[in-house]
Amino acid sequence: MNDPRASTTESRGSSAHPRAQGSDSLTRFFGGSPLGVLGRLVLLSILIGFVMHAFGLNPFNIIESIRHLIETIWNLGFDALNWLWRYFLLGAVIVIPVWLIMRLVNAPRGK
Repeated sequence: MNDPRASTTESRGSSAHPRAQGSDSLTRFFGGSPLGVLGRLVLLSILIGFVMHAFGLNPFNIIESIRHLIETIWNLGFDALNWLWRYFLLGAVIVIPVWLIMRLVNAPRGK
């Protein structure tokens, strides 16, 4: 069970390839091969940059850009309510009188 060759092989195995161990820990740290991770990070950065540009965010003045984005969304929300209110009024001009006439026509007659 205690083979002297096994212990020397184990000790040699851990120090025989210090470069491989360093590469292993680097791969473990990055979560994959460093070049592969770097490539994915570059592509993801371009994609996120495109999305941020579409929302009007500026990386050099991110706080002001976020404030402007929130203000724009806020204004769009109230514009949507304004749009909804106008369509409601436009439809109500027809729906309410027709409903009232139908109620009067179908009202039960008293005897």
